[in-house]
Amino acid sequence: MLVAAAVCPCPPLLVPEVATGAAPELDAARAACTDVVGLLAAARPDRLYVVGPADEGAHGVYPAGSTGSFAGFGVDLSVRLGDSVPPGGGSPAEGGGPADDGGGRPAADRPLPASLAVGAWLLGRTAWADAPIKGLGVEPTATPDVCAGIGRGLADSAERVALLVMGDGSACRTVKAPGYLDERAAGFDAEAARALGTADAAALLALEPELAYELKAAGRAPWQVLAGAAEGSDLDGRLLFEDAPYGVGYFVAAWS
Repeated sequence: MLVAAAVCPCPPLLVPEVATGAAPELDAARAACTDVVGLLAAARPDRLYVVGPADEGAHGVYPAGSTGSFAGFGVDLSVRLGDSVPPGGGSPAEGGGPADDGGGRPAADRPLPASLAVGAWLLGRTAWADAPIKGLGVEPTATPDVCAGIGRGLADSAERVALLVMGDGSACRTVKAPGYLDERAAGFDAEAARALGTADAAALLALEPELAYELKAAGRAPWQVLAGAAEGSDLDGRLLFEDAPYGVGYFVAAWS
């Protein structure tokens, strides 16, 4: 069952080497993310899943040792999901062979999508070594029912499960935002922040996929995976950070 969850934003700008001169602008968000990852360790989970949005071709499970890179953002920096598998070889920490991505290609051979790469960077920053890790790339357009079903499956996979859920709110909060200004964005983000801060799983599942898509809210599907995992868990929530730098909603929350 789910015993703890951390919700973090997933912009590559969270990595100081990517942000370069703008790095101080997200110092408060980084500090809050470090705090919530520490709370995950305190829950002493048997297994940790890092869940984030992934583009087509990058959906599915990523075993410990999967690598990602920020080279696409102009930085020669690579990260690895956990320490169980050295880059270039080895076996996953958990039993069995590497998961298949559905196309005959082992997931371990695929680079981490950007959201999971940021999650791996956060875990590396805190030297996570408290439980076996797997990553899960979620289709941004997955329906709430599908997301909730995925979450229930994760929660049922071990006696004590923790989730690190990566995802941003709307990208339409200002005229300079990636999606320009949409008057609906502030209300969407306010409801998402309230639900994340109070561990309101029902409210998260009620977020409308079509509206989230129009507002470029990449966190909607991962948050609904969290909602499904949290069914029957009776967790409390706490919002540690809420802001919209660059016109994008960023939230950091802890469920325990």
